[in-house]
Amino acid sequence: MCEAHAFLLKDGKEKKLLENVDLVEFNNDEVRLENIFGEQRIVKARFKLYNNTERKIVFESIN
Repeated sequence: MCEAHAFLLKDGKEKKLLENVDLVEFNNDEVRLENIFGEQRIVKARFKLYNNTERKIVFESIN
């Protein structure tokens, strides 16, 4: 499997949001993430970085 892990960047630190992300959906200032197991997270954030080599998606928190 080659799903990426999602992280939230806040105050210069990355916090893991969800592993094995299979779906990323944007709705205004919210991002909905869903993984291969059906787990979901919704965060107020904007897209920052995607690194396929590291299997990493980074979002920046919107305060």
